[in-house]
Formats: sequence, C-alpha cells, structure tokens
Amino acid sequence: MKAVFELVAEQRDGTQGKGASRRLRHAGRVPAILYGGHLEPACLSFEHERLQVALQNERFFTTLLSIKIDGKVHTAILKDLQRHPSRPAILHLDLQRVVENELIRMTIPLHFINANIAPGVKTGGGQVSHLLNEVEVTCLPKDLPEYIEVDMAKMELGESKHLSDLPLPEGVELVLLSHGRDEAVVSVHHARVVEEAAAAPAAEAAPAAAAGAAAKPAAAPAKKDGGKK
Repeated sequence: MKAVFELVAEQRDGTQGKGASRRLRHAGRVPAILYGGHLEPACLSFEHERLQVALQNERFFTTLLSIKIDGKVHTAILKDLQRHPSRPAILHLDLQRVVENELIRMTIPLHFINANIAPGVKTGGGQVSHLLNEVEVTCLPKDLPEYIEVDMAKMELGESKHLSDLPLPEGVELVLLSHGRDEAVVSVHHARVVEEAAAAPAAEAAPAAAAGAAAKPAAAPAKKDGGKK
C-alpha cells in the first residue's frame, strides 16, 4: 500500500522537557516522536496548520504516512494523537515506523452499507444497532485496508453479523478473532417504539385503577353497641 499523505518534519531536541514543547506549540508547531523500525526514536515537530488539514481526512488515521526528515523519507503509521481538551489544537503525535516485511497492528473503521434495503429494516420495521464501529487488525503494511465494509443488504429481523462474517482482504487478520472472540458487529432488532406501545396500555391502566380506588367511599366504621339491656 502506497503512502497517501506526505508530511515534512523538523528534528527537535527531545531532552528539553515540557517548556520546549510549549514554545513549539506557541510557534505553531506540534511536537511528535517517531519510533520503531529497528532505529532510535526521533523527536520531531510538524507545522500545526498543515497537520490540521490532513487530520480532516479519515484516511489519515488508517493509512501509511510518508514522513520526510532532512531529505530522508520514513514510512509510518499514526499510533496516538493528543488534542487540547477545549481548543481545536493538536498537542502531540506518536508515529511508528513500518518495515515492509513486518506485521503491523492497526485499528480500522467499519463502513456499514445497504442498511436501508435490509429486509429486516425495509419490510420488518426493525432498527439497526452498531455494536462495533472499528476493529483491530494485523497485516503487512502493503495489505493495510483503509476500512472494512459491512454489507447489510440481506439482514433479516433478529439477525446479527459477527466478526467471522466480515469479508477481509487477503493477508488481513482480526485481532479479536485470533483470540477466539467472535463478537457481534451489527444487529437488526424490533423497534423500541413497538415495545413501548405495547407497554403503554398497562402504564395507562395503572393510574386509572388507582384513581378508581381513590374514588370509592370508605367503608362506614362499625357501630359500637352502647345501648342498655
């Protein structure tokens, strides 16, 4: 798989601590670290504005990245991203070098299609529940998919799709499946409004019964026999 995004990085001194990182951010740059690939970790920085533009594309998170440092190109994947909790600012990046013949582990989004024509939805009136929205995979860098498609076109009411039902590209394995966990991914089930409608008459009957009980006159107390014999 060819790298889709190209980023230019500058080397930085990673021994200067948090103060140096703050100065970088004030200068419009994002501190980062590049590790793995049987090489020493490299402390880098990227231009914040260009990085923000790249991050607007979902593919940035699941594809190979081309990192250019002093004229030399490194292929990497994004492993971690730290954002500011209240401002639209990127605080730090963790990048991992990839080696052509070594497996990588990556979280990939699921793309659900044809839910609107699924028999359980279209004619059965069912609702769709997405139980997983992403999965972790292992594969060689060249086999890394951007996403995995989940086709719901034939799903009936009460049916679920599991990890073992997903069509995987050649060379791609699901981490959970390799651990023996065939979890449900999506299901089509009865709409909750039907359940709520069925429960409504009982709920309405309860206040009515209570009101009826309150309207009944209380039984007259028994008279005491106070007469003389």
